Amino acid sequence: MATTIESIGILQAYLKGVLDRANHHAQDVNSIALAIAGGIIWRSTNQIKVLSRQGDMKNVLWVEVNQTRLCFVYDHLGGNIDVRESSIQGKTIKSFNNKTPLEEVKTFFESI
Repeated sequence: MATTIESIGILQAYLKGVLDRANHHAQDVNSIALAIAGGIIWRSTNQIKVLSRQGDMKNVLWVEVNQTRLCFVYDHLGGNIDVRESSIQGKTIKSFNNKTPLEEVKTFFESI
C-alpha cells in the first residue's frame, strides 16, 4: 500500500522516519538523503508516494518526473539509496551514498 504525500506535514513525518532509521543503521546515506529529498521536491511533476505497511511509512518512495516513474529504495546490501526504473524490482539507474558529491545529485535530477 502507498501513502500519497499530500502535505508538508506528511513529507516531514516521512523524512523524519527515514533520517531516524538512517542515523541508527544506515549511516552511509543519512546526509545524502536530504539532498535527494530536495531533488525529488524540485523535479516532481506528479504525486509523491511512499510505501506504507500497517500505518508506518517505509524506505521506499515513488515519484514521477516528466512522465517517468522512479522508485527510490534503500539497498541494505550495498548501503546506498538506489533509483530504480518504475518499481522496487526495476533496473537500478543510479545509486547514492554520503560519498556522492552534491553536484552529482543535482546533475542527476536535472537530467530526468
